[in-house]
Amino acid sequence: MGLRERKKAKTRAAIQRHALRLFLEQGYATTTVEQIAEAAEVSQSTFFRYFPTKEDTVLYDKFDPVVIDSFLRQPAELTPIAAVRGALHDVFERLPADESELEFARQRLVFTVPELRTALLDLFVSGLGLLVGAVAERVGREPGDYAVRTWAGAVVGVVMSSFFAALEEGRQADFLEYFDRALELLEDGLPL
Repeated sequence: MGLRERKKAKTRAAIQRHALRLFLEQGYATTTVEQIAEAAEVSQSTFFRYFPTKEDTVLYDKFDPVVIDSFLRQPAELTPIAAVRGALHDVFERLPADESELEFARQRLVFTVPELRTALLDLFVSGLGLLVGAVAERVGREPGDYAVRTWAGAVVGVVMSSFFAALEEGRQADFLEYFDRALELLEDGLPL
């Protein structure tokens, strides 16, 4: 990334970080764009250049492309499930604790704030599309292949169930452990 792109990424991250902090401190509904802009030390017009709406500060997921990139870089001999496991471990184990906590706070807001939950389907469609393309590339099939789409949908479901389990049990730090267990179930054909 060039200097300009790095500055933009830094500004976007600062706006999102301050927005999430304010949402957690005073609630999503009561936090205003003006408060977020002031906390991030940017103008409201700058805020809107980075995030069209307040809701977008929570919905923006900078990790999907990073996980997909890591997935594609996993060794070719790995099965797609092993590559997904490797990618998530690669990305989330290297995150500093404060960034990991912020990401779980973001996801918790998405799943618990009614206004954000309604936008969740768009997030799933976007994330699923990224995963479908990456899996198709990795296994040499077309993105429209029904098996590829179904497999990607199952993995997205595994990620969600793992996140909810970690959240419900108050063990967000153990997300990867839950994820590994869920992937094992998927590999075993989801026996009940």
